[in-house]
Amino acid sequence: MMNDAVVTMEDVAGRTLRVATWRLDQPSEHLPVLFFNGIGANIEAVAPLADSLSERPFIMFDMPGVGESPDPVLPYNPFTISWTAAQLLDKLGVDEVDVMGISWGGGIAQHFAMQHAGRSRRVILIATSAGMLMMPGSPKALTKMANPRRYVDADYMIKNFETLYGDGLGKSKGKGGHMSRLKPPSPRGYMYQLLCMLGWTSAPALPFLLKQETLILMGDDDAIVPLANGKFLNMLIPNSELVVMEGGGHLFLLSHEEECVSSIRDFLDCPPTEEEESQAA
Repeated sequence: MMNDAVVTMEDVAGRTLRVATWRLDQPSEHLPVLFFNGIGANIEAVAPLADSLSERPFIMFDMPGVGESPDPVLPYNPFTISWTAAQLLDKLGVDEVDVMGISWGGGIAQHFAMQHAGRSRRVILIATSAGMLMMPGSPKALTKMANPRRYVDADYMIKNFETLYGDGLGKSKGKGGHMSRLKPPSPRGYMYQLLCMLGWTSAPALPFLLKQETLILMGDDDAIVPLANGKFLNMLIPNSELVVMEGGGHLFLLSHEEECVSSIRDFLDCPPTEEEESQAA
C-alpha cells in the first residue's frame, strides 16, 4: 500500500516528522486530503484509504514518537499540532485541503478545520467525538485501548481484537492485514498523544467555528467511541450529515471499506454549496 507513496523526513515547526504523500505531484481536479490518524497509529495503518481514493492527492504524517517520527522533545496540544500541520502544508506548497481524521485524529481534524478555516474546504470525521465531553465507550475496551501493549504484543492484540474493534473485521483479517501494518509507538510518543487531548473539547466551539460541510461516519457497534458521540457532533455542527455503518466496530473504515469509500467520495464530489462558492470567489 506504500508503493505509490512518497515518504520523506521533514523538519517542520521545530519537529521532525515522517511524511507520506500520494499523487501530490500529479495534476488533479481535486484538493488534497490531509489525514490525521488515530492514537499510536503509523501511516501504514490507513494507507489503504489513500490507495482506494486514487483520484485524490493525499497527505499523512506520523505524529511525534509514532511510526518513524522521532520522539517529541516537548509535549504538544491540538493548537500546536494543527499549526505544525499548516506549516507542513506550506512546505509542500498546498494552500487548501479537505480535512479527514479518525478517532483521536478526528479531534485534531476538528481543531485544524476551526483554527485554519480558510485552508479547510470540507471535513470528514470518522469514529470520533467532541473530546472530553464524549460518551465513554465500554470500560473493558477503554482499559485495553489505553494499554500500548496492543501494539507490541501480537498475542495480546489477537486475544482482545474483538473487544477493542468489534467482530466486523474478523480476527484473522486483523492479524494478517491491519496488525501487519502497525508499528509500536514509543512510550513517550504514546503518552504525549494521550496528554495532547487532556481537557480538550470542541463542543462549545463547533456551532460557531466549524462551518464547513462535514461528513460524520460512525459505527453502530463501536465499543470505543459509541454512536451517541456521532449524533452529538451532528447536533453541534451546523452543516453536517451523519452516516452510520451497520455492524461497524471502531475499525469500520477497514471492515466496511467499500461503503466508507463510497460515502467519502460522494461527499467530497458533491457540487459546491452557495457558501463555498461565495468563499471561493
